[in-house]
Amino acid sequence: MFTAPEQFSAATKANFDAQLALITTLTGKAFEGVEKFVELNLNAVKSSLEESAATTKQLLAAKDPQEFFNLTAAQAQPTAEKVLAYNRHLANIASSAQAEFTHAAETQIAETNRKVLALIDEVSKNAPAGSEQFVSFFKTSIDNANASYDHLTKTTKQAVEALEANLNNAVSTISQTTTKAAPKASKK
Repeated sequence: MFTAPEQFSAATKANFDAQLALITTLTGKAFEGVEKFVELNLNAVKSSLEESAATTKQLLAAKDPQEFFNLTAAQAQPTAEKVLAYNRHLANIASSAQAEFTHAAETQIAETNRKVLALIDEVSKNAPAGSEQFVSFFKTSIDNANASYDHLTKTTKQAVEALEANLNNAVSTISQTTTKAAPKASKK
């Protein structure tokens, strides 16, 4: 049979180890997100340089101002589509990283809560008479903290979903606008 100080000491050590593991996991996920972001930007810069060189050659080869403006107008839609694709990819990286962070945190919090409640149950079995009210208060506090966390998690998920919906709407609107504007610009 363990004494209360030994139980709290063991629980504190286990909690510290779990928090360290969570920080390590989150740091790894953050680096993965940064790597994806850097890779996306390197690919975008490389592609942009190659396409700029090709476009510049085409524009310099134009025989008259009309051909020059037609070539310039023809570049508007593909350029806008590439910007939109970049933004979608960037949003996917951010959304994926956020989802991984949330999952890791939820898993850690659930495990910690389980351990704390088990510790409270074990300590309350050995608690002196008259401490039932304190144990009940402590359990209620933990339940309230869990409810607050659940509410925060749901609100955060709703905010992320709203952000993604707004981004998708903006992408659709910009895509439609560039699709309509490209033929008009080439007619001029």
